[in-house]
Amino acid sequence: MNADVAAENTSTISLWNDPTASVAARVDALIGAMTLEEKTAQLYGVWVGASDDGGEVAPHQHDMEEAVDLDALLPAGLGQLTRPFGTVPVDPALGALSLARTQARIAATNRFGIPALAHDECLAGFAAWGATAYPVPLSWGATFDPDAVRRMAAAIGRDMRSVGVHQGLAPVLDVVRDARWGRVEETIGEDPYLVGTIGTAYVQGLESAGTVATLKHFAGYSASRAGRNLAPVSVGPRERADVLLPPFEMAIREGGARSVMNAYTDTDGMPSAADEDLLTGLLRDTWGFDGTVVADYFAIAFLKTLHGVAADWAGAAGAALKAGVDVELPTVKTFGAPLVEAVADGRVPERLVDRALRRVLAQKVALGLLDPDWSPVPPALDGPEADDPEALRGRIDLDGPENRALAREIAEKAVVLLTNDGTLPLAAPRRIALIGPNADDPAAVLGSYSFPQHIGVRHPGTPLGIELPTLRETLAAEFPDTEITTARGTGVDDGDLSGLDEAARVARGADVTVVVLGDRAGLFGRGTSGEGSDAGTLALPGAQQHLLDTLLDLGTPVVTVLLAGRPYALGRAVEETAAIVQSFFPGEEGTHAIAGVLSGRVDPSGRLPVGVPRGPGSQPTTYLGARLAQVSEVSNIDPTPAFAFGHGLSYTRFDWTGLTVRAQEAPTDGEFAFSFTVRNTGERSGTEVVQLYLHDPVASVVQPVQRLVGYTRVALEPGETRRLSVTVPADVASFTGRDGRRVVEPGELQVRVAASSADPRLTARLVLTGAERHVDHTRRLHATIVEEPHIP
Repeated sequence: MNADVAAENTSTISLWNDPTASVAARVDALIGAMTLEEKTAQLYGVWVGASDDGGEVAPHQHDMEEAVDLDALLPAGLGQLTRPFGTVPVDPALGALSLARTQARIAATNRFGIPALAHDECLAGFAAWGATAYPVPLSWGATFDPDAVRRMAAAIGRDMRSVGVHQGLAPVLDVVRDARWGRVEETIGEDPYLVGTIGTAYVQGLESAGTVATLKHFAGYSASRAGRNLAPVSVGPRERADVLLPPFEMAIREGGARSVMNAYTDTDGMPSAADEDLLTGLLRDTWGFDGTVVADYFAIAFLKTLHGVAADWAGAAGAALKAGVDVELPTVKTFGAPLVEAVADGRVPERLVDRALRRVLAQKVALGLLDPDWSPVPPALDGPEADDPEALRGRIDLDGPENRALAREIAEKAVVLLTNDGTLPLAAPRRIALIGPNADDPAAVLGSYSFPQHIGVRHPGTPLGIELPTLRETLAAEFPDTEITTARGTGVDDGDLSGLDEAARVARGADVTVVVLGDRAGLFGRGTSGEGSDAGTLALPGAQQHLLDTLLDLGTPVVTVLLAGRPYALGRAVEETAAIVQSFFPGEEGTHAIAGVLSGRVDPSGRLPVGVPRGPGSQPTTYLGARLAQVSEVSNIDPTPAFAFGHGLSYTRFDWTGLTVRAQEAPTDGEFAFSFTVRNTGERSGTEVVQLYLHDPVASVVQPVQRLVGYTRVALEPGETRRLSVTVPADVASFTGRDGRRVVEPGELQVRVAASSADPRLTARLVLTGAERHVDHTRRLHATIVEEPHIP
């Protein structure tokens, strides 16, 4: 399956196939040899196997999909193959073989021997049948552990490359602004610094494996009105610059991401896919991004159908190209014949096609797709059995022991203990009543972009492809001598009350009740969490609160466990439940992690990446609110959360002491330094998550009361002490000033050393001196926290 078709046609290696030539020279030579049709063919994907008569996978799929004649398309070439593994269930080895054969066909059919770039989803693991289902991104945020996320992403990237996939559509860098939004589970949290650092770690891991990371959704998708999917955004330029854009800036600058995906939304009337100031002015001209901008699925066509800023497909194509979109996904609609015709009649300059093509081809060159020794056959399939599908079945394992160990590590670090009256850890109870709709459901740990929930549900009868033990099963293994009795009580969202009496009967006879509530992941209203599954309020779905209240009335201690994609108001349970354990869709190893926390085998160390509301109607609100957003005497609504951003308990105790400020004053281009001590004063080992919050008492424009500027995990044995040294550059105090430029202003600052945004332990009072200073995208982004030499 050697694809050096160009060399065979010319008897010599053409410049674009010469790996010793520069990327620019190879790309320029190839562009110069191409016809207009061959150029535009590199700028779109084709979704082989997607239905054109239904919306099985993506929104508006039935509107946008048309039957594609590959025999007619391929002579001109093809830019991308869409979701070769994430469309239907397929054994990984057979999928890799099919992809290899398709790639060989593509390369052999066009004049230049150029294969397609294959992309797939990898939001919570490679979205392929049989691949590891890792915790969702909201759980990544709960770990406060970039290193673990980096290692996970590297494993995902290796798995994707092993079967011939080049690009992953992750991470999501949208900052949560309204928890009613269905895609909260896909985000990392409500703070831009947490989203940026965790998201950048994911990018670094994916890219380290040679897989192209795709940042999405650029920009503002999560700030839609009323938390509705694909809805207008009404943020001002300052909120956009200081809250929504920094994670993307960090992931490009420090992560090396090679692709960006535009957001569906319009901001103040400007759709992202047509926003030249955003996609070219900011992204490329200011930040220096030189990768590809790919369209979110059907986003270019939406310029005509949903946004009404283009009269026809050619107009949509021209607007997107001019703005800076390089690739139309998932399939050809506007960048095919409509774009060719628009260029031919002068409506769209060919230089715009060449500009996008240069970026696309440069990426293919970097991936080795134009090298003379390129082969579509992945190493795992190379050998005498390569053409025997049955011999290859099961040859590739995308869910091996190392993957599962990573999945469990992250799941364990992401479990958040919200309250505990001493009931946890459970001391070998004789009888546990295990109640609730998620207690015995294997899919309760999965987000909507996991393969079983995203694709598998459309193929009933197909095996899951991975092991998904229920919480009932893992609790039975964790407590082998305990009698565990289950009752469903009610469904996730069916409102059924017929099982309440049985649930109450089971609970009365137990030493402790574990009630397992939360979400069912699903797309476009088929679930209670996920893309297009937005919530009207943050009350628990269905009759789950009724079930919870019924159990609280019985007198048996109640431990509430949440398997969810967003935070929910829990009513009286906040005060009356024995303990609350929050887990955000923790993946295939998630129930092992939760069982370990309940037994005490695992010390909980997760922290909330989003606040938990006190009431179901208190949204939209985040901890990043300014003073006017806090509780006040002029409004009867209290937005104070039940549990704040960064909150989480342990089974041990930590004392914070000995604050020493070494540099209390610094110029606006300088830095502060201070240190303090953390000690484990309990009887168990545990991990404290130290968080740094910046408070700016007086600024030229309104600022949030506080914002996260640094954090670290500190693991301590009983009695162990660590001295931590902190350096805070003045740059991290910058914000968008009155003139739209980022500024560092002189004046007083406070750095709160805290266990959560609502639990400051120490406060360093600092002063910036000198002149006001403007900074740009090259500013220092991080406060650093390092351990000083060990104190015995």
